[in-house]
Amino acid sequence: MQLVWLFLVVSGILTAMVTGRMAEVTKSVIDAAKTSVELSIGLIGIMALWLGFMKLAESAGLVQALARLLKPLTKRLFPDVPPEHPAMGSMLSNIAANMLGLGNSATALGLKAMQDLKSLSKYGETATNAMATFLTINTTSVTIIPATVIAMRASAGSENPAGIIGATLVATICSTVVGVTVAKLLEKRKAYRLPDREEAA
Repeated sequence: MQLVWLFLVVSGILTAMVTGRMAEVTKSVIDAAKTSVELSIGLIGIMALWLGFMKLAESAGLVQALARLLKPLTKRLFPDVPPEHPAMGSMLSNIAANMLGLGNSATALGLKAMQDLKSLSKYGETATNAMATFLTINTTSVTIIPATVIAMRASAGSENPAGIIGATLVATICSTVVGVTVAKLLEKRKAYRLPDREEAA
């Protein structure tokens, strides 16, 4: 990826030199640097406000309530994970935190969930079906409150920064449904099927 970015930067500079537009490129770089700093500073207050609200919701038990609501669905998605195993609780908390836009909390819970899922695995470093499905859900992540996007829109001067909520919810639901469906279909294919437990042991 670094090579791709290096190629883009170098090719852009060389093109500007050949076409005689170095002054415009230099001005654009300076303007972009200034805009990025202004945007970052503008995000601080808004992100603090949203994360504060989300932290209150977390402390009030909203994440735990959402996790309990999702429990019947996760039992069907992760049949190999015992319902009372710590991995199930970690996954539920991660999914609920992602839905509420609690990115920092969700990351820590996601790492914990993967560790818990690995403790159930008998396949060494090979990802299990549950791990692949969880990673798909975590990556596509149904989001009810996209706090970061709302903060960026507000910082950029949007008249209705929260107007993205409906579109984000529909888009993330679609991506999650497609992702989970593909993961479940692939785990049934012979090429992606895990070896027998006896062979793994």
